[in-house]
Amino acid sequence: MGFFAIDIGNTRLKWARYASPQPGAPLLAHGAVFLENIDQLAENEWKQLSAPGSMLGCNVAGDAVRRRVEEQLELWDVEPRWVASSAHDGGVVNGYDYPGRLGADRFVAQIGARHLVRARGLNLPTLVVMIGTAVTVDALDANGRFLGGLILPGHGIMLRALESGTAGLRVPTGEVVEFPTNTSDGLTSGGTYAITGAIERMHRHLTRRCGAPPLTLMTGGAGWKVGPALEIEHELIESLVFEGLLALQAHRLAL
Repeated sequence: MGFFAIDIGNTRLKWARYASPQPGAPLLAHGAVFLENIDQLAENEWKQLSAPGSMLGCNVAGDAVRRRVEEQLELWDVEPRWVASSAHDGGVVNGYDYPGRLGADRFVAQIGARHLVRARGLNLPTLVVMIGTAVTVDALDANGRFLGGLILPGHGIMLRALESGTAGLRVPTGEVVEFPTNTSDGLTSGGTYAITGAIERMHRHLTRRCGAPPLTLMTGGAGWKVGPALEIEHELIESLVFEGLLALQAHRLAL
């Protein structure tokens, strides 16, 4: 039975159609739209797709956006199901002070990362980095316990904040360099090094806590921009959220 995965972020909706609801299933189709274009999905991207047997989604954009997506899903006879963060699921123990308040995307990405680590037969802590509108840097120990994580603005938010709060600055098209000698390069380098600095700091924290350097997995639409400036070994994964949704759906069907 086909499986449909949806990841609704702060800026875009990403979707993927898989041949079956299990990790490693063939990807049949995928796409992404900005949130303002959600209401055309049933008439455009999704119109030519065959009906999936099941669907699971992750949403951090609020109930109003979720309802708009569910209206588009009426194209098929499929029950919309959405992940809510909990104390434990998919091999991850949620160490957040209030587990239900952890962003669903962060929780699902951690589950995806945990599945990849176990599938490789590794017994390592894991650093889960998502780089999008916001940046999150989450630490898992070798047993799959979420120890905590950082949240910071993405590059675009940083630049817009500087543009609106500082006279004469404009969003740049600069390069990342070690010693910027113009404003555009200074802004671009500053934003990038702020993000990579946070990642590297959490990498040190997790190494000290667990006694071994973690496997660092990076995902998100802007990951490819940050990766070259990151001075620790890391792996860029297309979508840890989709990996997590596949693992969760397979787990639930097995119950």
